[in-house]
Amino acid sequence: MGTRFLLVAAGLAVAGPAASQEYAVDLEAPRAVKFISQTTLEGFEGITERIDGFVFLGEGTTPADLAPGATLRGSSLYLEVDLASIDTGIGLRNRHMREQYLETDDFPFATFEGVIAAVGEHPDGGLRITSPGTFTAHGVGTIRTIDCQVRPQGDGYRVGCAFMVTLSDHDMKIPRVMFLKLAEQARVEIEFSLKPASGE
Repeated sequence: MGTRFLLVAAGLAVAGPAASQEYAVDLEAPRAVKFISQTTLEGFEGITERIDGFVFLGEGTTPADLAPGATLRGSSLYLEVDLASIDTGIGLRNRHMREQYLETDDFPFATFEGVIAAVGEHPDGGLRITSPGTFTAHGVGTIRTIDCQVRPQGDGYRVGCAFMVTLSDHDMKIPRVMFLKLAEQARVEIEFSLKPASGE
């Protein structure tokens, strides 16, 4: 991933060197990020597997503390998606999205940087993690709270998150050309696995 990913990782590590546990996105496990745009008459999906990131549990926090009602003070997370890798299934549409609307040469990544504010029970099983933070795309950051479903998986976790993004909040134009009609709002769905970081 990008230089920003490395700088944020280093910054959080310095801020919390005594963190009880650090997890990283498992780059060998299935990963998926979907950007779903649905207008009144039509819609399409942009999909990529190129998501990276990490979670730091705060000092004195252990995985056993990940239980409903827990307060994970000092716990943080960072996620980064490579926007230039998004595939909508049509090459020309991919190129127009990257060059004219996402402008990935200047803004190659979408990121979320937040804290773990609450842990509860998810209605579909596992834990519901609530994380307020900053979602940045197209060079513009907005304050957002996302909810994720977290299930134990081996010595790590399987994570699924979903939230809405309003394109105008990030100074993105809304195209209306025949092959690329974007809705004002897009749904973002993320799935990935976390594994204990190696410490390297």
